[in-house]
Amino acid sequence: MNIPEGLKYSKEHEWVKVLDGTKVMVGVTDFAQDELGDIVFVNLPTPGQTVNTGDTLASLESVKSASDVYSPVSGKVVEINEKLKNTPEAINDDPYGEGWIAVIELQDVSVLDSLMNSEDYKKFIGE
Repeated sequence: MNIPEGLKYSKEHEWVKVLDGTKVMVGVTDFAQDELGDIVFVNLPTPGQTVNTGDTLASLESVKSASDVYSPVSGKVVEINEKLKNTPEAINDDPYGEGWIAVIELQDVSVLDSLMNSEDYKKFIGE
């Protein structure tokens, strides 16, 4: 299982990469995409949309099931990964790179302190 260091992780299997002081990139973990199976559709958030921690940020449909992606942070969606509209399988192929879902401008950076580091996430999933 690929669990890169330097990212933050949620108990709902999302990852967060700090881009600068107030912006973060969000996606689903390798564990999550593996559990879902082949992703065939992504319902992305709307740029400008405000999300709170725990709100549905996006939804993924796979050949097995549909699953919500929950926002691990609160803030405003400032960018979405448009490529996922035509190539949703990028989440399976490269969940921490080409498969990112959204960039969020944080309301409060201290929310990052409540997320797990890679070691804690490994323990959480029983790795």
